[in-house]
This record gives sequence, structure tokens and C-alpha cells, in this order.
Amino acid sequence: MNDLEKIIYKHALLNAAKHKGSANPGAVMGSIMSNEPELRSKAKEIGPMSGKIVAMVNALSPEEQASEMEKLGVEVQDKKPKAKEVGLQELPGTHENIVLRFAPNPSGPLHIGHSRAAVPNAEYVKRHNGKLILRIEDTDPKRVYEPAYEMIPEDLEWLGINADEVIYQSDRFEIYYDYARQLIESGAAYMCTCDGATFKELKDNCKACPCRDNSVEENLELWEKFDTMEAGEAVLRVKTDINHKNPAIRDWVAMRLVDEEHPRLGTKYRIYPMMNFSVAVDDHLMGLTHVLRGKDHLANTEKQKYLYDAMEWDTPEYIHYGRLKMEDIALSTSKAMAGIEDGTYSGWDDPRLGTLRAIARRGIDPRTIYNLITEIGVKMADSAISWKKIYGLNRNFLEPIANRYFFCEDPVEIEVENYEDGEVIIERPLHADHLDRGNRLLPFNGTAYLAASDINDGIFRLMDAVNVEISGDNIAYHSTSFEDARAVKARIIQWVPTEDNVNVKIVMDDASIKEGLGESALKDLSVGDVVQFERVGFARLDEVKDDELIFYYAHK
Repeated sequence: MNDLEKIIYKHALLNAAKHKGSANPGAVMGSIMSNEPELRSKAKEIGPMSGKIVAMVNALSPEEQASEMEKLGVEVQDKKPKAKEVGLQELPGTHENIVLRFAPNPSGPLHIGHSRAAVPNAEYVKRHNGKLILRIEDTDPKRVYEPAYEMIPEDLEWLGINADEVIYQSDRFEIYYDYARQLIESGAAYMCTCDGATFKELKDNCKACPCRDNSVEENLELWEKFDTMEAGEAVLRVKTDINHKNPAIRDWVAMRLVDEEHPRLGTKYRIYPMMNFSVAVDDHLMGLTHVLRGKDHLANTEKQKYLYDAMEWDTPEYIHYGRLKMEDIALSTSKAMAGIEDGTYSGWDDPRLGTLRAIARRGIDPRTIYNLITEIGVKMADSAISWKKIYGLNRNFLEPIANRYFFCEDPVEIEVENYEDGEVIIERPLHADHLDRGNRLLPFNGTAYLAASDINDGIFRLMDAVNVEISGDNIAYHSTSFEDARAVKARIIQWVPTEDNVNVKIVMDDASIKEGLGESALKDLSVGDVVQFERVGFARLDEVKDDELIFYYAHK
């Protein structure tokens, strides 16, 4: 059975168990549509299949039905509403000596969508003391961005993921050639010299191309001179079911000719493996026990199983999960690269991008992403995440570590009329919940810088300093105590000393820039430190220039 048939089979068994061994096709169809929303688009396909599978289930005795349910781990649930599944479900199959892999294409650095695959693989390996392989799938030279070879391990390290082994598919061409020859010799693959349009027409009409009947000797002869042919003149195909309901699975391509220079291989090879061939060979040779992949790979999984069957290999457990959707963020690597090339983005760490390095530059803690993806799990349903969710989780990590400082955007120097106390030193804790970290010292002498947006008519309290009354261009002393400020419901605002400050630039999440002044204690920071600018938000120190500190904004 393919994956879809297995799903229908499980629902039919459940329905039969609820109705004395007799499943109803309509009820089974309704159960699938209700509990498997991602399959609703396949309703026309599922309907006829349900009838056949229900008939098969009803032909079993109740004891046989129960045995099948036990094999598949299916049981009738009570009618109490199920709590929403959160977190990684347990791995099916063996939990001993598990081997998993994260296998990105090196088309660019990793983005948050890649974490959908990287994190569950790493977490399962951690939980079961298994082995994690980082496999760089670089068998399409058109999709290889050479700097990504270094960027991908760096991004994983930031996430807290360290692979036990790193493998480059571009190092394994001779292995692929060996298995291609074995497939030909076993009669499971053939050299096809039909042009693409001709083969498509035959395939779409469930007709085999003439090349399918070539002898093993004829195929081996073509294979030996494959790399002397013109690109497109021939391909190596894996034999499948020419009547398969999905035309894409019918006799899929395993090898093709590529005339393009590879960043690591140059022009050493012309015969390149297709993804489904190299992946299946490597998953077997590397001892993969479980393969986690998006549900958009369901057809690829079925293609690869033909190869497993032909070679008589044990099939790993396949776990498919839904797409990860995220609002207001650029996740397309190709679009990001185009934007970098035309100057729309400043680089792969531009704050508008969804790359892990852009997220890291803003001060998002890697545990935020790791924990969020772990919480989402690997269910088939699509998942959506929002910046609001990320910020909420990240705040839990930043709140305890981020010291507090004053920053005034577009600063305006003010002088408080009738202020007569002379210069005083205001002490504010670096962190109100961690007084052991000490205080910042802010001198106040009746003058200060305020943010331009804070200069409005009314009574205001300059934090821990004095209360002032603003009326137009006039700013007058009102009182000193906090109690006086509270009595008149004064708004509390931050300020920066006029004699002791530092130039500050904050690159915001939309790449706009806030410029202003910050208190002098900011000079003690190191690049990478995360702070909280009071009434502004969290930000990470990215660069220190002679007369300026440059921060990247995280969130409120």
C-alpha cells in the first residue's frame, strides 16, 4: 500500500471496529475529510479508493481486523475531545541505534523554514542517543551557492545543533555510478533515448517507451557511452508501474547529463544523479532508520520505495510533516539572493529576511526557535508561526539578561526653568531584578536631551530625576518626588545627560533606522550584548565605531 491507501485503511479499520466489523464507505470518507484536512483536495481520488479498501476490510474477520489494528498501532478512542497535540510525537519503529539526517541544498544560508527539519532531527537524536548526519545535497550545480558550504554549519551551530558526521553528495558520484550499473544489470533501470516531449506523451497515456524493452546488454552499452552524448540525448530511468495513478512516478529519471561547472567538482563529471536516486542510495548506505521530510515529498517517498524494492533494501520509517507558514517574512532563498544582488537587502543578515543569521543579528535567542519548532512537532497539518509568538518566547530569555538603558531618538536639548538643585547624580540599577549587577550613573544639572516625540504639552517625569511641565517651547520645573508625579498622573519618560552620552543608531526590523543619543554606560558593552532601551525595546549591539554604537532591534 502507498501512504494514502494506508491512511484510508486505518480509517476503515477504525470504522469497522465501531460497527461490529462492518465499515461504511461514506462514514470512512467523512472520517478522512474531518480528521485529515490536508487530504481534502484529493476527495475525488479518495472516494473510489475508500470503497475498495472498505470491501477489503469487511472481508476480514473481527479477529483479523483487531490484529491489523494492533500491527498499525490503531485503537478506538473514546469520544472525549482530544487535547491539541503539542510537541514531538514519539518516533515509530526502533528507538535503538537511530540514525537521522538533515539534508539541505546549499543554495544559500539556512532560514527559519529549514529549522522545521533540522530541529526535530536533532531533538530525536538527542532523546535517543542516536546519530545525526549533515548531508549537503549538492548534485545540482545550478542550485549551489558556494558560500553556503560554510554558512550552513555555522547556522546549525547557532541553533545548538552539531552533526556527528558531515557528508557532501558531490564526493559520492562514483558510488552513484556503481549503483546505477547494478540497477541496469538487475533489469530495474534502463537507458532512455526518447526526447522529453515524446516520453511525456507516452507516460501520460500509460504507455511504455520503446527503450523500456532494451536488453540489459543494450542498456549497459548505452550507459558506457552516456557521458559522450549530448545533454538531453539520454537519461537513465528507474522502472516503476507505468499505470501508476500519479504520472510523475511512472519510470522516473535517475541520472541525466549536465554541462555546467560545479563549485567543488569543476567539469570532472557530466553524469549527474537526480535527487530521488542519490537520496535513496545515501539513506540506505548511511543506515537511516527514520526519514523526516515535508509532505510535499510524499510522491518522492513513493518513488524512492521503488528503488528500495528493486535493490531489496530495508525501508526506513518515513515521517511527513506539514508546511511551515510565517507572516511578513521573506523565506525564498532565490528571492532573497535577487534582492541582495539588486541592493534591496543589505545581505543575508538583513533584518527583513527570515534567515537564521538575520534573526540572530537581531538578538533572537536560538533557544526561542529551537523550542518553538519542537513545540510544533512533525504533524501532517500545516503550521503557522508569527512574530508575536517568537517575540513572546524570546522575551523570556532576554528579560533576565538584558540590562536597561536610556535612549532618545531625534534628541532635543532642553533646559528646565526654575530648576535650582544644581547637579545631582542619578543612580538607576542596570536591572531592577538583579541589583547585584550595580547601577548606572546619570548626571542631571537642569539640562537634558529628550526624544523629540516626547516633547508635548503636559506634566512629565524625567525618570528618577524631576517632574517638568511642558507648554509649547517652555519647559518648567514642577516638582521632584515620584509621589508628586503620581498625584498629577505625569507620564514618565527617559532622558539622556547633555554632558555624558554616546551616539546611537538602531537598525529596526524593517531596516529603517532610529538615530539618537544614549547614556554613557552603553560604552561598557561588547558586541553581541543585548540590552533593553527603556520604552523602546530590546536590541543587540552589532558594531562599535569611533563615535557611534550600532544596534539591531529585536522587539518590544
